[in-house]
Amino acid sequence: ITTAFAIVEDVRHTLTPQLRNDKGETELILIDLGKGQNRLAASALTQVYSQVGNETPDVDDADALSNFFAAIQSLNADKKLLAYHDRSDGGLLATVTEMAFAGHTGISINLDKLGNSPLESLFNEELGAVIQVQTTDLASVLAVLTENQLADCSHVIGTLNTEGEINFTLAGETIYNNSRSALQKIWAETSYRLQSLRDNDQCASEEFERLNEDYLDGKDVGLTASTTFDIAEDVSAPYINTGAKPMIAVLRDQGVNGQQEMAVAFDRAGFKAIDVHMTDVISGRVSLDEYKGLVACGGFSYGDVLGAGGGWAKTILHNPRAKDEFTQFFNRDDVFGLGVCNGCQMFSHLRDLIPGAAHWPEFYRNQSEQFEGRAVMVEIMESPSLLFKDMQGSKIPVVVAHGEGRAVFTGQSNAENAFSNNTVSMRYIDNTGQTTMHYPENPNGADMGITGLCNTDGRFTIMMPHPERVIRTVTNSWHPDGWGEDSPWMRLFRNARVWVN
Repeated sequence: ITTAFAIVEDVRHTLTPQLRNDKGETELILIDLGKGQNRLAASALTQVYSQVGNETPDVDDADALSNFFAAIQSLNADKKLLAYHDRSDGGLLATVTEMAFAGHTGISINLDKLGNSPLESLFNEELGAVIQVQTTDLASVLAVLTENQLADCSHVIGTLNTEGEINFTLAGETIYNNSRSALQKIWAETSYRLQSLRDNDQCASEEFERLNEDYLDGKDVGLTASTTFDIAEDVSAPYINTGAKPMIAVLRDQGVNGQQEMAVAFDRAGFKAIDVHMTDVISGRVSLDEYKGLVACGGFSYGDVLGAGGGWAKTILHNPRAKDEFTQFFNRDDVFGLGVCNGCQMFSHLRDLIPGAAHWPEFYRNQSEQFEGRAVMVEIMESPSLLFKDMQGSKIPVVVAHGEGRAVFTGQSNAENAFSNNTVSMRYIDNTGQTTMHYPENPNGADMGITGLCNTDGRFTIMMPHPERVIRTVTNSWHPDGWGEDSPWMRLFRNARVWVN
């Protein structure tokens, strides 16, 4: 196993296998570094037949490999590539079908330029890649490949189709045709079966059931973004320009690893972020009196197991000095607080110390019985939370990363009451914008999709998702093409700066 590192000059140009069906007419090009040899030994195909074969793919022309890299880098820098997928793990059939699965589109592939044996053409795992380019860019893309001595091994092999079919032809005859939806279900079933044995089988079934016709045929639009505010507006700019930088304590405990992203987010919004460890508070080295804000971070506190946030809270509740510090802070009317992930769990266990937070739930193990790290959709609700001012009604993707994120109400509080008193600030939604209990759109099984709340006066907010990890557009795994440098989540931190004033 070889591990290597390389500099990424601009992460905005990251390529994915997702075929784009929203860019007009496009073409698929195979760059065949095997140069027609189509060697099959040690391929997935031979393994299926319990064989090894005789002749394996190899790097016969190192210059061609170097030229290939240079060509791809050049085309990518010029934004000529819509999608990219290597061929050397499964062969051409696996490559183009996976690209079609990611893009929810049909494809039509012509094998005429790849030899007379469709078996060899479709299943050889020679070096190479398939790229998608706009038809209007085809000539310029082929020119770049020619400049890099790759013309003889670069072949236009097909395009997208609107019938939702995976179609291969050779010499004018269809040699294979099937619906993409049928193939994608087959492709996903092995993972589903393993997931059913390993995880909560109901969650596994719900995720697999998403591969229905609406989803597979493109009627389910996937992640979307809709905001009720101008994401380019920096509402904190007037306050940053004064030069004043109110101090915020970025609180962490054993195992927490999200303090850097959190500090960056508040720093960009005009705060002076100070790293504060629980031992600083317990020992008396740090007093919370001088801070205008307190944020409890996430990232595997106490190994993210056995009620990790509860353990964190107990270091406060069972230490007189720390308990007094936090009680005094929570009762000041000129401060605010945010708890994210493990910090959310911790704050929820301190609700008796926080005015107007008695209705907050506790957070239990995910219904899936697994750590959930994924992008999900959330809706910002109408609430007094100062962090979400003017964001109500927005529906935005965000990331989650937790093992114990399921909101469970105990005692006299319940989800309905939290909604009725407008203290639910965020909830999970599906791709149609509706509240959901369905997995994985609701990644932890939280009742009524609740994943963020605030206290009654809006000064203290808790949430399971990680907005600090996606404040820049480039750190979102998906985003609309029109977003600028900052994602909508930067508004949350700027709202805090405006409130402190």
